[in-house]
Amino acid sequence: MDLRVVGCHGGETPKHRTSGFMLRSGRRTIAIDAGCLTTGLTLKEQSALDAVLVSHGHMDHMKDLSTLADNRCQNGAPPLVIAGVAQTISILKKHFFNGLLWPDFAKIPSAAQPTIVYQVLDPEKVETIAGFEVQSIMVSHTIDSCAFLVRGPGGRGGAIAYSGDTGPTDRLWEVLNEADDLRAMLMEVSFPNEQQRLATVSGHHTPATLGPELLKLRRHRDVPMLLYHIKPTFERVVERELAKIRNGTELAVLRLGDEYDL
Repeated sequence: MDLRVVGCHGGETPKHRTSGFMLRSGRRTIAIDAGCLTTGLTLKEQSALDAVLVSHGHMDHMKDLSTLADNRCQNGAPPLVIAGVAQTISILKKHFFNGLLWPDFAKIPSAAQPTIVYQVLDPEKVETIAGFEVQSIMVSHTIDSCAFLVRGPGGRGGAIAYSGDTGPTDRLWEVLNEADDLRAMLMEVSFPNEQQRLATVSGHHTPATLGPELLKLRRHRDVPMLLYHIKPTFERVVERELAKIRNGTELAVLRLGDEYDL
């Protein structure tokens, strides 16, 4: 699988984009989260997406679904699969594509030919989405939020994990410890250590909580940790604190435009 970083920050400025990642295997392409899919992709790339996995219903992870649907509708693209756990899909239907905040593209141009279709994920069940094998795992956040374990079509090419927004959690690591083919993990860290109280109440990591968390993965020395979701306000201090983590884990702070062949 090929991974492309479209957005990887915990906030927006002219130099920062919220979460959005593309996975490509052969001719199939899916996105994980949609914080920046129209600000970071061409119209052709937007129309080529087969599906979007949405980790949870907070705006920085789903906001560009609005303009993505609009652009795809205008370009006559096939229906886009939007997949998430039950609460995430409910939020999208009730509060987002509701005909008030934004048009209901599940019925546009028509109910028979919609721009988007929803797929509700059953946590921990391996499901096929646009050919990819996807497993959702619930994590610890302020609303229902899930991580994803993704493999290419037919389970080939190894697996990549995406933490979603989370603070300290356990079940995710239990699942990943059973994934012998795990090639890399996209892991969130948001606030500096001095903002631990804010991180805790908002369901996020600081370097202080991240270090011990990574030790829950038995193969933590072998699986690269690709870090995302740092708040732009605290970017420099968080990166300095991450550099002090000494537990043998390979850490890399993601940048816009990074690409990995996994």
